[in-house]
Amino acid sequence: MFQHRPSPEPINQEEPKEPEESKGKRALTDEHRAALKAGKTRSRAVRLYLEALKRQPPKYGRRSPETLRERVKAIDKDLATATPLQSLHLTQERINLLHKLEAAETIQDLVGLEDEFVKVAKEYGTDNKISYRAWREVGVPAATLKRAGISRAAS
Repeated sequence: MFQHRPSPEPINQEEPKEPEESKGKRALTDEHRAALKAGKTRSRAVRLYLEALKRQPPKYGRRSPETLRERVKAIDKDLATATPLQSLHLTQERINLLHKLEAAETIQDLVGLEDEFVKVAKEYGTDNKISYRAWREVGVPAATLKRAGISRAAS
């Protein structure tokens, strides 16, 4: 019939304890925060430079922006007297040249990114064990590595 159940364990009247700071997570020191920030800054400079290098067209056969502008002006002049078929080809050449001109002007932005890269590349490479050969294989010019103080001997 009626069974007697044992009473439940007494309820703990103490308030729950806050998790202790020393278990796993420690507060960052200002020095550590500064080191993290510097690492992110270096990584960002390297990443932006490498991305810009990847977008850059190959150097061989590249024309200067001035030469491209001169040819666009010449095409504009030739279009006035061109036959319909010539006009078609000149128009396409003009479009192609304007794309190349835009790319050539983007390359000018590479100079600023390269300067930032040169400032941080040696330390970044040392911290991340990046060899001279690895830099070269991803397209960083030897002259840029030299400016950054990265040499073959150091690898």
